[in-house]
Amino acid sequence: MCGIAGWINLKADLTDQKDVLNSMIDRLTPRGPDASGSWISPNALIAHKRLIVVDPEGGLQPMVRTQGENRYVITYNGELYNTADLRDELKSRGHEFFTSSDTEVLLVSYIEWGTKCVEYLNGIYAFGIWDEGKKRLFLGRDRFGVKPLFYAQRGDSLIFGSELKSLLANPFVEPKLDAEGLAEIFALGPARTPGHGVFKDVSELKPAHSMLFDINGIHIQKYWSLESYPHTDGEKATIAQVRDLVLDAIIRQLVADVPVCTFLSGGLDSSAITAVAAKTFASQGKEHLNTFSIDYVDNDIYFKPSMFQPNSDEPWIRKMSESFNTCHHYVKFDTPQLVDALIDAVKARDLPGMADIDSSLFLFCREVKKHSVVALSGECADEIFGGYPWFHNEKMLFADTFPWAVSVQERTKILSRELLNLIKPEEYINRRYRETLSEVPHLKGENRLEARRREIFYLNINWFMSTLLDRKDRMSMASGLEVRVPFCDHRLVQYVWNVPWDLKMYNGREKGLLRQALKGIVPDYIIERKKSPYPKTHNPSYKKAVSKWLLEILSDSSSPLHQLIDVKVIKSMAEGNSDNSNPWFGQLMAQPQMFAYLIQVDFWLRENRISII
Repeated sequence: MCGIAGWINLKADLTDQKDVLNSMIDRLTPRGPDASGSWISPNALIAHKRLIVVDPEGGLQPMVRTQGENRYVITYNGELYNTADLRDELKSRGHEFFTSSDTEVLLVSYIEWGTKCVEYLNGIYAFGIWDEGKKRLFLGRDRFGVKPLFYAQRGDSLIFGSELKSLLANPFVEPKLDAEGLAEIFALGPARTPGHGVFKDVSELKPAHSMLFDINGIHIQKYWSLESYPHTDGEKATIAQVRDLVLDAIIRQLVADVPVCTFLSGGLDSSAITAVAAKTFASQGKEHLNTFSIDYVDNDIYFKPSMFQPNSDEPWIRKMSESFNTCHHYVKFDTPQLVDALIDAVKARDLPGMADIDSSLFLFCREVKKHSVVALSGECADEIFGGYPWFHNEKMLFADTFPWAVSVQERTKILSRELLNLIKPEEYINRRYRETLSEVPHLKGENRLEARRREIFYLNINWFMSTLLDRKDRMSMASGLEVRVPFCDHRLVQYVWNVPWDLKMYNGREKGLLRQALKGIVPDYIIERKKSPYPKTHNPSYKKAVSKWLLEILSDSSSPLHQLIDVKVIKSMAEGNSDNSNPWFGQLMAQPQMFAYLIQVDFWLRENRISII
């Protein structure tokens, strides 16, 4: 993976702004530590930081291609999984290739199909193509937003980059926060409205969207969306199709010219990826597959089963590793490491995030990068097959809001009266929720329950899954580790979207369809294991540490938190012995994570010198 950045102005000469471009791209060095490049012209500054995964010599960027009298320049972050298919198709249309890189395939796809090229892609990507002849910039982002792409229009300029920090390196983009940005942080965070850049007048190109910037301004188009239609395949055919799509997605994503590993939690999703990867490696005569898992000091002492986390991972990991003869690496962290890395996680994400759920992943990816450059991970299966508790708990299912954030009162009670009046959190949440519901592609004839489940799936894919993908990209790319997510293959998502709930719940089990499709691929003990989410620390020392840190912050009268939260309420919570274990976001973020989130907010506001307007 890589980092991309650019600055386009069709009415001014930018050639003397190279230092600004260098500053923008240098902020993205962790994403692309292996190589750097830039392309300068009067109207377009294009830059790239590269993490080498495929074709070390031929994949240098920005890549320039001349066709007739026209010149095309691409800066690209991502991986195409149908590179060979596209190359064959383009060759049949008369195009010649000089490298084996997917970058060249993507650029030639644009030359052949223009702005429709995104419709042909299977992969994870965010890219910019400068069309010198037509004096226009084309931006594209993958269907589920696995790879990030932010932009800001300032006068006649369009400024874009992989991360917010890149845009903030341009003097025209100032770190300002208005009421809507505050609502994103305090009402929705760590989730984020699709397309919202949090900072004032900063946006993110939405997943499955492309943008054309020319003399007439910005033109944004959605090039793909989920389609609802009756599912006509029978039970056996559905199981077989899911099996084929899962296998194909995993195998396609194992291709690389650098070491590849898998994350292994012993759950259904990561075990499926590991099983297929290990068998593929063996068939290709490769060495044992490296697998990695995360845990925390003394979790074996303090772990308590709950509805959200029914069992610990270690016994299942050990059995899976033994079954598939993988070289497994147990990575374990202690409380001081998790707490210290809260700041690293904010720097990586450019925003307050999922507290220790982020910081632990940041530390984990840093360790994995010592052995591998590419990892495959099991994200997205729960969103598309219905694995989360809110798919099964009727109260959560019919809660008239985002089901992973039903405890709105846990948020509002800690905010200052001034902030509550300014952002009106409940109204803001409801507005974003209603906006999303209005987009759901309903299917005529569905009963109330099926229609509601379709809404919940849509909300999960467009919000909760996006939050997890955002987290995975930032925490992994901060160490230059590329993480691929096979269950996010759009062909699989589209197929499963229309499978009726009773079939998704095959044999009455959550994700029963996926379990049945994986019979014979993963052992039965994994098929039968109850879902358990990403592990977090249960050590009480974590709450003590973040409580102490937050109280220290609040003792400083210069902390920007004083204007934003109810300090008395927070102090009472942090000084008390009660621990509200009910999550205020997702399955894992309870009271200790709320304290950590506020610590991250304080650092974020100070570090970026954010002005609230």
